[in-house]
Amino acid sequence: MPAERASRRPYALCRSWMFVPGADEALLHKAAHCGADVLIQELEDFTPPEKRNTARTLAKDTLDAWRAGGALAAVRINPMATDGASDLAAVMDGAPDIVALPKVRHAAHVLELDEAVTSHETRLGLKPGTTKLLPNVESAEGLVNTLAIATASKRVVGCLLASEDLAADLGAERLPDGSELDYARQRFLIECRAANVLAIDCPFTWSDNDGVTADTRRARRWGYRAKSAVCLEHAPLINTVLTPGEREIVEAKRIVAAFETARAEGGVNVELDGSLLEVPTYTAARRLLERAEAFREFE
Repeated sequence: MPAERASRRPYALCRSWMFVPGADEALLHKAAHCGADVLIQELEDFTPPEKRNTARTLAKDTLDAWRAGGALAAVRINPMATDGASDLAAVMDGAPDIVALPKVRHAAHVLELDEAVTSHETRLGLKPGTTKLLPNVESAEGLVNTLAIATASKRVVGCLLASEDLAADLGAERLPDGSELDYARQRFLIECRAANVLAIDCPFTWSDNDGVTADTRRARRWGYRAKSAVCLEHAPLINTVLTPGEREIVEAKRIVAAFETARAEGGVNVELDGSLLEVPTYTAARRLLERAEAFREFE
């Protein structure tokens, strides 16, 4: 049986989603201590075809170890049209919390995976619907179909935007500042928000710590609350940026206090530091405080 899933971090509070090469046993073990909220055993691009059988045999123990360490345990299989069915049959014995599917172009890809996962849950006696799905959008076609992809199955907990494959599909010049994907990342966020699923930003694929911090800050400003990664060292940096800081908490408390005091006294226009506070600003401050409080439960 898989390690206990109870009292684990809810998906809405999962900030860092870390891809780990599926057949690298040493790195799979090391990943358990990197601080990522979600660990993803990667059986696709990071695992050569000749090593996929090895990765499959490592899946159950890896997933159990990751769960025991407090992370959500996921696997990214290959597309169902290639090695995905074989990957899934093997890794489902480890009862992954999430199955990620690469190169999703339309809703039918999600429905096919949903059907296969359902069959394996029945075979293994798992509670129906336990396994969540994470479609990976990596092409122009997938991007314009994101809303349909995200709403294709109740199992979909979020969608993840790729970087390298998407840039290649667009014919974009890939540079460390990532600006060539700005529009795609912003559109993807809007589509996911409309579908009410978690939007997971594309990985920063350079080893530059300052670069990943800046890239995550930009994503957060757009509205992202989760980001994927490929370097273990980047997990705590992403977590820090995507967790409300003390200065933000203090400022949010000032906004809430000023707004509520003014309204209690019958004021219509609420001013703080020369700026008018409107209801959306107050609501955003309340949400930040609620999110900060939720994170405290996992410290």
